[in-house]
Formats: sequence, C-alpha cells, structure tokens
Amino acid sequence: MRVEILHIEDCANWEEAALRVRAALAATGHEDATIITTALRTQEDAARVAFAGSPTITVDGDDLFPTDGLTTDLACRIYFTPSGVAGLPTVGQMTEAMRHRRIDGARVGGATS
Repeated sequence: MRVEILHIEDCANWEEAALRVRAALAATGHEDATIITTALRTQEDAARVAFAGSPTITVDGDDLFPTDGLTTDLACRIYFTPSGVAGLPTVGQMTEAMRHRRIDGARVGGATS
C-alpha cells in the first residue's frame, strides 16, 4: 500500500495529515505502508495528479475521499467531519475510508492491500 499526501506549502494541514494517516494505517494493520508527501508548486504540478486541494490523500493513486472537485488551483481543501467543516478528515474517517476501500477492492475482484 502506498499513501501519498499531495499538498501545497501554504496549507499547513499536510503535516497533521501525515500524522493522522499514520494512525489510520496502524488501526487497519498497515503500519508498514509507505507514506510520501508531495509538494505541488505550480498549476502544472497539480494537473499531473488527482488533486482536489491541499491536502489530498491518495492510496495507491486513488483519492481516499473521492470527489468530482479536481483542480489545478493551488488551494486548501475542506472536508466534512462529524464536528463540521475542517481542513482534514478525522483519524476515524481515514480509518473507515481505508477499511471501506479494502472491502470494495475485494468485492470487485481487485487486489486488496
């Protein structure tokens, strides 16, 4: 499993995102997963990846929180959490999304991690 955090330097949430991703990986038994942080500096950088604002968290190339809101704008992303709108999903939301992703992958016959 490869997790990538796509971010811009002006959005400080990417550092906390890395900590929450690590906690969610531990909760799902993937402590050994690779986490990569990638700073996007130009609109061209953002156009080359599935970017939906900073931070975008991908697992094996797929957005952990899929949206139709892909952008090349170097902007922060918002997430809807149990406490309201926030700059990051909660650890619980990340954990659930990772578990759901594995179940969906198994159901459609894809490889699971």
